[in-house]
Amino acid sequence: MPEEMPNNQAVVCLTPVADLRSRVVRGGIWVFALRITDRLFQLIRIIILARILAPADFGLFGIALLAMSALETLSQTGCGAALIQKKEDTKPYLDTAWTVQALRGIVLALIAFVIAPYVAAFFDAPEAKPVLQVVGLSMLFQGCTNIGVLYFQKELEFQKQFVYMFSGTLADISVAITAALLLRNVWALAIGLLAGNFMRMVVSYFVHPYRPRLGFNPQQFKELFGFGKWIFASTILIFLMSQGDHVLVGKVLGLTALGFYQLAYRLSNMPATEITSVLSQVTFPAYSKLQDDLPRLGNAYLRILQLAAFLSIPLAAGIFIMAPEFTRIFLGEKWMPMVPAMQALCIFGVIRSVNGTMGSFFQGIGKPYVNTIASGIQLVLLAIIIFPLAMRWYILGVAIAVIAPNALALVYLGKNLLSVTSYRLTYVAKFLLFPIAATAAMSFVMLSVNAYGGKTLGKFFISIPLGIGTYLGTMFLIDKISNYSLRNNIVSALKAL
Repeated sequence: MPEEMPNNQAVVCLTPVADLRSRVVRGGIWVFALRITDRLFQLIRIIILARILAPADFGLFGIALLAMSALETLSQTGCGAALIQKKEDTKPYLDTAWTVQALRGIVLALIAFVIAPYVAAFFDAPEAKPVLQVVGLSMLFQGCTNIGVLYFQKELEFQKQFVYMFSGTLADISVAITAALLLRNVWALAIGLLAGNFMRMVVSYFVHPYRPRLGFNPQQFKELFGFGKWIFASTILIFLMSQGDHVLVGKVLGLTALGFYQLAYRLSNMPATEITSVLSQVTFPAYSKLQDDLPRLGNAYLRILQLAAFLSIPLAAGIFIMAPEFTRIFLGEKWMPMVPAMQALCIFGVIRSVNGTMGSFFQGIGKPYVNTIASGIQLVLLAIIIFPLAMRWYILGVAIAVIAPNALALVYLGKNLLSVTSYRLTYVAKFLLFPIAATAAMSFVMLSVNAYGGKTLGKFFISIPLGIGTYLGTMFLIDKISNYSLRNNIVSALKAL
């Protein structure tokens, strides 16, 4: 397969048809806007709530989230992903999919209520029982959400998804902060979550005209689950692999450690993985539309990898460097024990970001089993190393334990990607090596500023713009003297708008 990528193609030029290209770019802009806006508000929420609440409150709420995540994972049908991936008309399948979704939500809410005492006993945290029973209602709201919102992703209409998703974010933040000021305990987090999911359920019926009705067609469900079963298997493995560390921390190290670890995880992974999530939402349906054209699909993937690496690598490095100052200034001294784990998890975030770009690729071309096998590899290694590392180095050991399995999965996914696209490893590697080189220059400047001394707040706000300027300047030089072509791709993408 030829490895030359014309400089005048857009970053997300996924098809020769200009309409799809334009829709993908517009969709990417909207998804990116949603994610950036949502995460900025979430960051404000975290800062305010972390100042008011104790780490143990976050750990207690984290137990409820772990139980809900387990229930949702173990009952995953994969019908939503199947509807998006399916090339044929999916409207006849909507009532069946919504009926399954609604019944699943009702059953999960009931199960959450019943198992709450046992979950609380497992973590030796009796206070978790009422929290889980109340928070479980959010699964009922999610189950009753209008199935039509899937078309926002399938048809790349992410401006509508922006309204749908962000309405819940605003409700969550406003209610949670108000409740925290009044109650000053874990119930602020629980009430905020309920408010957000309830608002999304209501808004879903305003932003999409489809009105689902109860109805179940066994043949339709069987067809959807034929694809979804791999999503189901992969989701279970991903849950065990991505949440197993949280479960171990809560069970072995306690509520306070869980609060530290979960907040460190969220802050360190927020930028890197959110960027990949944005790209995955846009590229999965686009890849699905082009699954029979592997040459263009491979070319499209390299563009996505290029953009993901350009953004996620320096962001993760910046968080690694500024983690101590950020925590001390914005969260307070009580959160400082989480800093080493937060820094280690930045490395995990970058690897996870690259893996995520390949995950959407294999799912889009109808090979989700590749992701399932990769998740299985991760799970086996994680199960072997996590406990001894946690016992030796507390939550830092847990953070280290999640890095190695993801690195191994990176090798496996990369090997399969090269096999499908026929690209050489050296050709693909430059899309990672160039941002790494520019990030090294950025890191040197930021560390130099931090080592100079002076007030912490001043160093914080000086280091960030200097680091950004150094990174962009270095990337500009690389772009000018090499065939990296990032500048031309970004300009072409803007022209496509």
